[in-house]
Amino acid sequence: MTQQQPVVVVSRDGVRGSIIGAAPPNERTGEPQILVRLEDGQQLVMDANVLLRRDDGTYALNADIGTGERVVVPVIREELLVGKRERTSTVRVRTVVHEREEQVDEPLRRETVEVERVLINRVVDEPVEARTEGDTVIIPVLEEQLVVEKRLVLKEELRITLRRSEERARQSITLRSEEAIVERDEETLRSAEEN
Repeated sequence: MTQQQPVVVVSRDGVRGSIIGAAPPNERTGEPQILVRLEDGQQLVMDANVLLRRDDGTYALNADIGTGERVVVPVIREELLVGKRERTSTVRVRTVVHEREEQVDEPLRRETVEVERVLINRVVDEPVEARTEGDTVIIPVLEEQLVVEKRLVLKEELRITLRRSEERARQSITLRSEEAIVERDEETLRSAEEN
């Protein structure tokens, strides 16, 4: 890649410098301005219309730099230009499965039903309804017996009690996780940088 040569500027009083960039327009006149660096390192902002192109490719500054004309402005402002460029390369992604053991300790609830038969053998006039006493459900078991007369006898009651218990269950469980490993293809990266 060839480097661009600086544009040389020479004032009427022989002071040399080079154009290093554009400056914001003149606030008063709106004319475009340029930034010039002199041989002694001093930087000046001046209107672009004070430059005249010469046959040798340099520009003549239609002013004396040392005379204090309006060409010299002692304020310099630097601006930062940020850009980005894209780099392309080939990547290979693969997954690796890792296994680890973890202890699980959770309460397990269990409900059991206890059935108790209670003999009653009592004659009743009408059917007896099922009832609940606390956690126990009582279901009457009726039977018709043949005697000289037919009568209803409460033969027994089933007492069903709900019991709750809790115990801890320890188990070893295998959990899996995946990890992505990125590998760059160096040959593709080299060829992309060369282009």
